[in-house]
Amino acid sequence: MLRVDRSWREDVRRRIPVRYLPQTTPAHLRGTWRQAKPARIEQALAAALRRPTHGWLVAGASTEVPATRSVMRTVAGREVALWRDADGSLLAGPGACPHLGARLHDCDVVDGTVLCRWHGMPLGRDTDPPWNTYAAHDDGVLVWVRLGPVEEGADPTDRPVLAMRPRPEGSIASVISLAATCEPRDIMANRLDPWHGAWLHPYAFSDLRVDDDASSDDRLVLDVAYRLGRTFAVPVRAEFTCPDSHTIVMTITDGEGVGSVVETHATPLTAPGAHPARTVMTEAVVATSDRGGFAVARRMARLVRVGMRASATQLWADDLEYAARRYEMRRRDAGTLEG
Repeated sequence: MLRVDRSWREDVRRRIPVRYLPQTTPAHLRGTWRQAKPARIEQALAAALRRPTHGWLVAGASTEVPATRSVMRTVAGREVALWRDADGSLLAGPGACPHLGARLHDCDVVDGTVLCRWHGMPLGRDTDPPWNTYAAHDDGVLVWVRLGPVEEGADPTDRPVLAMRPRPEGSIASVISLAATCEPRDIMANRLDPWHGAWLHPYAFSDLRVDDDASSDDRLVLDVAYRLGRTFAVPVRAEFTCPDSHTIVMTITDGEGVGSVVETHATPLTAPGAHPARTVMTEAVVATSDRGGFAVARRMARLVRVGMRASATQLWADDLEYAARRYEMRRRDAGTLEG
């Protein structure tokens, strides 16, 4: 009877991922400052910063570049125009028209050619001058341009370094972008400090524990519970890795939503070395599940994305303050040293 009871309980736990985990009150919440060792975070950051981007930087969400209009972004201090070719592929070039310098934003695009809003000068793949002079890539969730410096010892590549994602036909993707006064390294450092999650975001995370034995400078492995209000939560196991120096990927490896990823990309808005530095954080959440209810969620994807974006925006309101503070303190210390 005991064996049957255990089997039944294990089956229920597999079918229902939600657990009774009351939220800890601030008075009883254990601080994580002993685990969040500055040297350890800086060591993981240094390892991430050694990974080349091959010049590729995220410029936004794929859905932000329509078929018949151009959009402009600022990437590493340069204006970049993005538009679609006749076959839907992504094209990119300078953001100022060579005629009189007009901004090539919200221009008509006809058969893959941007028509400048001021005088209608055509700019595209086969125009004179040809205007798609920047390498561009659309991975189905995000758009990239090859504008950043190519790291020493690395070469430009045809494609950015991409993380493993769930299949598009079995997932829901949402993207947010928020800017802050900081450098890309500050966004990276924030994500390489998972210990702040349960303390700074108790409304979203709890019961967080980093698995030191499974972790290294190249990978952080942790167990954490995603909050569903004050009483219930969904425990998962996840790992953080950095495919390049401007990207951190969290992948759920066990528990509900195995294979789901949260990609955090840091794209400089200002030119290298410019201060105050501005960086845009772009986060792509690609969620999947093998549960039957997820098929229903996919049919309501437009509504589900609203909630996904709202949740991510709330978290990053706190985290961008964290990143900006890191930058402010580093600049203040640099000024003191220079003085």
